[in-house]
Amino acid sequence: MMIPVVVVILFVVFVMIVANVRVVPQSKACVIERLGAYCTTWQVGFHVKVPFIDRIANSMSLKEKVMDFPPQPVITKDNVTIQIDTVVYCQVTDPKLYTYGVENPNFALENLTSTTLRNIIGELELDETLTSRDVINTKMRSILDEATDPWGIKVTRVEVKNIDPPKAIQEAMEKQMRAERERREQILIAEGHKQSAILEAEGKKQATILEAEAQKEAAVQKAKGEAEAILEVQKATAQGIQMIREAGADDAVIKLKSLETFAKVSEGEATKIIIPSDIQNMAGFLASAKELLK
Repeated sequence: MMIPVVVVILFVVFVMIVANVRVVPQSKACVIERLGAYCTTWQVGFHVKVPFIDRIANSMSLKEKVMDFPPQPVITKDNVTIQIDTVVYCQVTDPKLYTYGVENPNFALENLTSTTLRNIIGELELDETLTSRDVINTKMRSILDEATDPWGIKVTRVEVKNIDPPKAIQEAMEKQMRAERERREQILIAEGHKQSAILEAEGKKQATILEAEAQKEAAVQKAKGEAEAILEVQKATAQGIQMIREAGADDAVIKLKSLETFAKVSEGEATKIIIPSDIQNMAGFLASAKELLK
């Protein structure tokens, strides 16, 4: 009779031990109450609770959670009703406060997000709301993080997903955008014509400058050529005089050559011929030439 009783007792003890043993996995936490009051918080590892005295009041994940709230109507400073939906990233940092801080923390966070968003958007006009998402996100994260500290929740990030103005305002904005695009297109076309005209004028200017430079260079080269030709003629004349002197020619020969030069000049197109002042000695020149020819 004793053996079955012992077996039953051992079995009951085994069942009670198994029922009161808990292994807490990574990124999990359990809040333990003893006789209805908070006792401790189990973190990762092996734990045993006292039967009939301890109980697990709450078990939660310590991972970052993504809470996607539905769109809600919000009124801007200029009395325009828009629909905004937000996403809140949060994480449980204190399991005790999360358990005892507020009833239904997720619902409380959703309502707090809604009221905070209304307060922030109510200070902005529609245009500011559409272009200030980063400002809205930063303000909401700061306010929500501070407000949820007593709940054991840390708000890590807030993102505004969509901002939907009324249909009439959307149509007006689309018309304004089309008008702005057309205005920019006209400006770009005008700028293109302007740049084209400037480039064309610059091209003509450069062509004129190059042509003037070419003419200048041609004139310079022509002048240089004429100067060199005159220099060569003078050199040839000087060499001829030097050769005559070296040949021992007297004044009669030189004068005879001068007469030959005058004869050649008279055959040209010149209408005036300047005769030397000593033309009265021309007979003497001719006589000397005659003697030389004999």
